[in-house]
Amino acid sequence: MKPLLIIKTGKTVKRVPPEAGDFEHWITAGLQLDSGHQALTRSVYSGEELPHPDSLGGVVITGSAAMVSERLAWSEYVAGWLRAAARQGRLPVLGICYGHQLLAHALGGRVDFHPQGREMGTIRISKTAAALDDPLCGDLPPGFKAQASHRQSVMQLPPGAEVLASNEFEPHHAVRFNDSMWGVQFHPEFSADVMLHYLAEREADLVREGLDVASIRSQVESTPEATRVLANFGRMLYTQM
Repeated sequence: MKPLLIIKTGKTVKRVPPEAGDFEHWITAGLQLDSGHQALTRSVYSGEELPHPDSLGGVVITGSAAMVSERLAWSEYVAGWLRAAARQGRLPVLGICYGHQLLAHALGGRVDFHPQGREMGTIRISKTAAALDDPLCGDLPPGFKAQASHRQSVMQLPPGAEVLASNEFEPHHAVRFNDSMWGVQFHPEFSADVMLHYLAEREADLVREGLDVASIRSQVESTPEATRVLANFGRMLYTQM
């Protein structure tokens, strides 16, 4: 049975207590894989290499404090790996936040700073018509809440990509890049507590940017419908591994 690979592109913020875990722990929990499915983590930002795509049953790419537009060496290495995986077949891949942007970059899109600045907190997102029969987003309600924390966005989609969910701020919140690769700009793995830790970590930046931290904090809530994206991806893997 082929394992799932979590490509770890960064660590969570320092405000999150160690006992609360990190990206890979939250993602693994959300996927709801049974005990027979192995999950591997490779911290590419610290130099760990990736296995061959043919050896894997699926891939999730985490968020990061880095910026895709910086074209860091480890990030470009992952982009090349993703291009090779896309050429070779139907390996299921889900990119989250930075991972979503990196997938878009790897496949021919453009990533840069969002012209309106930062999107952060519990936000509302709407599905598009393209999502209705999509295995990742099809069973989500027409509108749902999700956690978000990003300054960069996919500014131009790669050829053939379809938008599955958006809001007024971010037109590319969920994207199907091809038949086996998806990306979400929001964080389906974040709990409300994690979101509050992120707001505390970024408070000085938010104030400097003119955002109302108290208002953003007051609107934080759990987002079980967004988290369903991970469970849906996990179910897809059962037929692949």
